[in-house]
Amino acid sequence: MNVKQEISVKKVIKDAEDNYRNGYFCCEALMAAIRDNFELDVPKEVIAMSSGMAVGVGRSGCLCGALNGGIMALGMFFGRTEQNGPKDPKVVKCMELTNELHTWFRKANGKNSACCRVLTKEFDMGKGEHKEQCIYFTGLCAGKVAEIIVRELGLTNLDEQTA
Repeated sequence: MNVKQEISVKKVIKDAEDNYRNGYFCCEALMAAIRDNFELDVPKEVIAMSSGMAVGVGRSGCLCGALNGGIMALGMFFGRTEQNGPKDPKVVKCMELTNELHTWFRKANGKNSACCRVLTKEFDMGKGEHKEQCIYFTGLCAGKVAEIIVRELGLTNLDEQTA
């Protein structure tokens, strides 16, 4: 898979947030931002794959859709395509990275949870503050995913060069 070598993590965040505002759900918005910013040579169907994972996994409220998207994006970069058993270094590394994202997200969202129901319990579904929080969480998670990808692949974060 070809990957753009220089990435603006801030742009990934902005694009993920804008994708949500413009009609995608959390998981789709994150996947689209990662696909587009890293200029991946993968079909748009990777966004479609994430449609059912949005809104806490198809509106069930279980795992935050933004986190789902982040996990899917990390799998797209670091996951495996061969059946090499549970100790396959690729799957072990991918699981380490998704665990890192999950642990980080629980702390970073300020609610110490990855459960969509917990994260949104005080809001009316899909409106006002609920939507704004989900947009924020989508950008937050997209940014962390981009940082992990940049770090692991040794890419250049353009934001660090201008800081």
